[in-house]
Amino acid sequence: MTITSVDTRAVVVSGITKEFGSRPVLSDLSLTVDRGEFVALLGASGSGKTTLLRILLGLEGTSSGEVLVPQVRTTVFQESRLVASMRVWRNVVIGQPRKLGARDQAVRALREVGLEAHADAWPGTLSGGEAQRVALARALVREPQLLLLDEPFAALDALTRLKMQALVAELCARHRPGVLLVTHDVEEAVLLADRVFVLKEGQISLNLAVELPRPRRVGGPEFDALRDRFLEELGVGSPDRPVSPDV
Repeated sequence: MTITSVDTRAVVVSGITKEFGSRPVLSDLSLTVDRGEFVALLGASGSGKTTLLRILLGLEGTSSGEVLVPQVRTTVFQESRLVASMRVWRNVVIGQPRKLGARDQAVRALREVGLEAHADAWPGTLSGGEAQRVALARALVREPQLLLLDEPFAALDALTRLKMQALVAELCARHRPGVLLVTHDVEEAVLLADRVFVLKEGQISLNLAVELPRPRRVGGPEFDALRDRFLEELGVGSPDRPVSPDV
C-alpha cells in the first residue's frame, strides 16, 4: 500500500487481489473515491466489504495491485468503541497529541453532533445513539481526508438511525472528506450516497451515480427505481415484487 495525498482523490484502488490461502476474496478490483464524494458500498455477507475496508485502513495487505489513500483517514465502526474510563471529551481527542486547548477542540466537535453538554459525562451514561455521535465527533475532529463508515447505524433503533443518517449527511457535506460507507441497507445507500458500488464475487459489478436532489427522503418513483436496480444486482428480488431493503 502507498500512502499519499492522492491529489483530488481520497481513494484510488487499482487492480487489487486479496486471497486467504487459496480462496480469492477480492479479484482485480478497482475503484476511486473523490475528495468530498460520498460513496456507499453494498454487497452480500462474505462479499469482501470488510476485507476492502481493512485494506484501506492498512490492517490488511493485498496479494497484488495498488492502493492509494491519504495520510489522514478515520473510521466509525458499528460499535462506538469509546474508552469507558475516559470522559466523553477525552474520548473525542484520544490519540491526538496532548496540547493546550484540546478540551475546547473536543467541545467544538461535540457541539456539531449536539452533545456539548455531555463533554464531562462518562461513556457508560450515554445511549447507543449518543455514543455513536461521540464516535462521529472523534472521527471528524481530525479533519480527515477520508472517512470510512463500517455499518455505523446497524445497531441503532429505527428512529435513532434516521437521525444519525441525517446528521452524517449534514456533517460530511460540511467537512467534505471522501466518504466510503459500507452498508447492507440498500435504502440507506440511496439516501446518503453520491455514488453506489455493488461488490459481487470479489469485483465491483455495478457503479452507479445517485442523481437525486438533496435533502432526500425514502420513497418516490426515482428513489424506488434506484433501490430496485441495486436489489436486482444483489440478486434480492426484482422491481416486480416487494422485498426487504436490507441484504
